[in-house]
Amino acid sequence: MKTVNRRKFVQQMCIGAGVAGLMPLAAIEPFKRAGQPRMALSLAAYSFRNFFKGAPAQAGQQAGAPRQLDMMGFVDYCAEQGLAGAEVTSYYFPKPLSNEYLLELRRHAFLRGISISGTAVGNNFARPKGDALSREIASVKEWIDKAAVMGAPHIRIFAGPVPKDISKAEAVRNCIEAIEEACEYAGQKGVMLGLENHGGIVETAAELLAIVKAVKSPWFGVNLDTGNFHSEDPYRELEECAPYAVNVQVKVEVRRKGAARAEPSDLPRLVKILRAANYQGYVALEYEAAEDPWQAVPRWLGKLKEALA
Repeated sequence: MKTVNRRKFVQQMCIGAGVAGLMPLAAIEPFKRAGQPRMALSLAAYSFRNFFKGAPAQAGQQAGAPRQLDMMGFVDYCAEQGLAGAEVTSYYFPKPLSNEYLLELRRHAFLRGISISGTAVGNNFARPKGDALSREIASVKEWIDKAAVMGAPHIRIFAGPVPKDISKAEAVRNCIEAIEEACEYAGQKGVMLGLENHGGIVETAAELLAIVKAVKSPWFGVNLDTGNFHSEDPYRELEECAPYAVNVQVKVEVRRKGAARAEPSDLPRLVKILRAANYQGYVALEYEAAEDPWQAVPRWLGKLKEALA
């Protein structure tokens, strides 16, 4: 992919609750990608969260059924499904985790023709300044090192929940500073960081983009989760954020504000939004609906392949 150019604004208006006065003079524009949109299909290990070794058995799972996975087996599954990539969620690695294991995984994925499209961590950057926030930053830096070892070009990060002990504005400011510190380190390792629209202080597109535009780093963008906006028109919010995306996680359901139940994701509409933004990168299915993923994931991957064709 072409190197991303980011031009400086003279001024930026601040959007998003609690972020007034935080927008720097140098902010980012949407990614300017040359050529046509290109998307490669990946699968998030989170889709099989109940089946990794050490995870609790899923309700209804038969005793002794050959359904447990480790990360090597997950890569094999991605290869069997004809995917381009595998998103190896950090939660499901063995502990302690050695560089030797990460290198073994990198080799195994290469020999199966699978690119490690990224990983994902569960940080909270909305904490008050102090030891707890410092530990969150240190943990993300540790996973930046791990991502570099296993050849993962991207890490999904979180902003954090709305805090109870500090103001939302302070939490946003702390989050921005923490992301900038993490991005400075990530850039030294060649790893992109993508902030997910995951509720909390980034519940809306406006709140998410306020932080994204405030972070001064070329190694940062949006990890766009298609199921995590819950307004009356979540597709509009996805359209607003898509030009800043560095990774996309597709959910099979969307829940609108006030709706009694979730609705199936409109995959052709999602792909149209990504193409309109000239997105070029991985699209990872992140399955979390109620149906058994062993039955549902192949079917949804088939639908995604059809939509991306």
